[in-house]
Amino acid sequence: MPGWLQAGGWGLLAGSALLLGAAVGYLVRIPRKAVASIMAFGAGVLLSAVSFELIAEAYDRAGLLPTVIGAVAGAAVYTGCNVLLARRGARHRKRSGDQQPSEAQAGGSGAALALGALLDGVPESVVIGTGLLGGGAVSAVTVAAVFISNVPEGLSSATGMRRAGRSGTYVFGLWAGIALVSGLAAVAGYTLLGGVAPAVLAAITAVAGGAILTMVADTMIPEAFEQTHLAIGIITLLGFLTAFALSTTDG
Repeated sequence: MPGWLQAGGWGLLAGSALLLGAAVGYLVRIPRKAVASIMAFGAGVLLSAVSFELIAEAYDRAGLLPTVIGAVAGAAVYTGCNVLLARRGARHRKRSGDQQPSEAQAGGSGAALALGALLDGVPESVVIGTGLLGGGAVSAVTVAAVFISNVPEGLSSATGMRRAGRSGTYVFGLWAGIALVSGLAAVAGYTLLGGVAPAVLAAITAVAGGAILTMVADTMIPEAFEQTHLAIGIITLLGFLTAFALSTTDG
């Protein structure tokens, strides 16, 4: 099977978890504490993946300076885009409560939510695609981490969209589209970055890591700790250790 097709398949698989989570969040009434707990687990998974798969890999390939520059650049770009989207009503796109505005409350917020979801998902998918460069196998832990974390992301966001009065057509169309874009982003990561130098690829991996880490802090952790209970920290740790265990097994 061609490498680009493998990349697209893995990206689509990871992105499909958003649609799965959205279906649960939109169709099933889940207590907000349960949503917060699921989001905490997903945040822990991504924190581990960024640490041991992305930043560590970038450092091993190119050293400290390209890794730091890439991570800071990824965080800066993500933050800048997120600020623009927040002004259009997408600030609370991963929240399951009443924080998300309706279209009547903030015109254009539906489009901003869609762009925000795209902003959150692309870096993860690009990393999946670059993992296949040079004839290597896709990182099972990266795909698993993205898949596991995408379920609570889609679940929480769809719950908030339902509360804001958005239709099922909008919600499922949005997440199905993002799943498709995830596959295309993985293909782009594979095809467009195949000829770059190892240091450049390491920097790009760090860019993705910085963007994902910023996304976790900005959109996932607030939801995880909204309905605070004493087990949230432990649940986050369990997610972290789950991805770490996958990483050590994968290695």
